[in-house]
Amino acid sequence: MKLTVLTSLLAFATATYAARCTNPLVRKEWRTLNALDKFSYLAAVRCLQSIPAKSKATIPGALSRFDDFAGTHILQTDDIHFVGHFQPWHRYFVNTYEKALREECGYWGAQPYWDWSLDATSEANFMKSPVFNSILGFGGNGPYTEEGVVAAPFDIPGRTGGGCVRDGPFAYQKLHVGPGKSVTPNSYCLTRDISPTIVMRALNKTVVDRVLSQPDYKNFDIVLQGGVTIDTFTVHAGGHLGVGGKFGTIADVYSSPGDPLFYLHHANLDRLWTEWQSAKSDRLTDISGPVSQFGPPFGDAPNTQNVTLGFGINLGVLAPPITVGDVMNTQGNTLCYKYAS
Repeated sequence: MKLTVLTSLLAFATATYAARCTNPLVRKEWRTLNALDKFSYLAAVRCLQSIPAKSKATIPGALSRFDDFAGTHILQTDDIHFVGHFQPWHRYFVNTYEKALREECGYWGAQPYWDWSLDATSEANFMKSPVFNSILGFGGNGPYTEEGVVAAPFDIPGRTGGGCVRDGPFAYQKLHVGPGKSVTPNSYCLTRDISPTIVMRALNKTVVDRVLSQPDYKNFDIVLQGGVTIDTFTVHAGGHLGVGGKFGTIADVYSSPGDPLFYLHHANLDRLWTEWQSAKSDRLTDISGPVSQFGPPFGDAPNTQNVTLGFGINLGVLAPPITVGDVMNTQGNTLCYKYAS
């Protein structure tokens, strides 16, 4: 009887999560794109920042489609971090952003990713990363400041900036939702506050290898998300606080998508999950963790539910509601992309 049930479950999983896309988009590392592809992507982001928002009813500060995404993240932040569905939610979110760039702004490529481990070999090398290029990149650091609109909840060692980004295609870019939990009308600039100290500690190849070596989703997710103190930061916080420091936009846990680099950072996190999944076939259905923030094993908040493949993901006006199971396979029925090695 048990064997029959197991066989049925395996058959269900195979039928549901088998690859159904035949021509997947290929997501590439930023530095491998040619100049025209980089220009096309940056132009599409600027386009998304210029076309009207669709979320005014729930995000009154949103002026553009770019704000729609930042505002949606703000509204759901407390439900999508330090939970079991952290990876699936962000996978669907980044895929929806990619789709908007392509369908609404004429972008012809796939969402690029930023493999920061290639740059986290020395502090000087990181600061020269191609993503910070002022012509075919996202611009660099802000000038050093001791105060800012956005502020991480603790001091960040080695921070080097904090002011408005002054170069590149997003120089002095105005953000309209945030900082923090606010989705009411606002206007403040995109900031960065790079901390090579955090970068070197949390984004190096040794940390990446530790993430990929975990035996199951539970441990993979714990190690990738890391903790909430500097000593427990890993790749997720390393990307946000390594670039955002204390006063940078991407360091704001709520309004971090205000920095366009957010999507390259999370595409790379998704790439790591995809690589981990590809090591064993049963990992396409391996999901666990609390449905509420800081439930076990992330903390001791009361929680009696565990994330399942049927758990719902809803991005509001951005995309149709789906389940976790719908996005377990990047080449399945809902998603259709892969990562270049």
